[in-house]
Amino acid sequence: MEIRYHGHATVELVIGDAHVWIDPYLSDNPLAKVKADAVRADYIVLTHGHSDHTGDALALAERHKATIIATFELASYFGAKGANVHPMNLGGAHRFPFGTVRLVQAFHSSSLIEEDGRIVYLGMPAGAIIEAEGTVLYHAGDTALFGDMKLIGELYRPRIAFLPIGDNFTMGPEEAVVAAEWLGRPRVIPIHYNTFPVIVQDVDAFVRNLKERGIEGLALSPGESLSV
Repeated sequence: MEIRYHGHATVELVIGDAHVWIDPYLSDNPLAKVKADAVRADYIVLTHGHSDHTGDALALAERHKATIIATFELASYFGAKGANVHPMNLGGAHRFPFGTVRLVQAFHSSSLIEEDGRIVYLGMPAGAIIEAEGTVLYHAGDTALFGDMKLIGELYRPRIAFLPIGDNFTMGPEEAVVAAEWLGRPRVIPIHYNTFPVIVQDVDAFVRNLKERGIEGLALSPGESLSV
């Protein structure tokens, strides 16, 4: 499996022949090195409805006939726009050709603002547990720190965790260190930081703080990849 980080919370997984995207936000992402018209997608996992996580989901789904995997309300929203969707909900898992996706809770919000300014409610936010090729990944989405991360660690034992550290909209670096401990000390790849001024963080300091607690942190630069 190859993990490609594209800045913000956008992660691309290459699993065999499948390109699986988590929260594709490329076209308006100031950190992304590639744009949506230059990539391939087979499946798209969405953690919640905010535009900095769903920005290119519909375009990728339409262009590649990719399947959007999301909570019921969010999947239904994109299904009504013509996308192929697979609706799920928190606590549920489903086996796809590339591996298993399980949605778990996150503490955030989930909505989109339509062109007329109307806010569309899109269900509960989620984190995603993806198990493929013998590796368990946890993408926390946008979330605050919450105690059931201990349970996620006990039940699913993620090997790699994508954790937001930007603060303001999500947990900050200090809380993300606690999350890493509660999750069972997986390798941590920080996400959701430095995209906008309000979420700028010292990622090197975060990695050092993890190391002091015996946890490996890996700050991937946008466009950088990792094989696991």
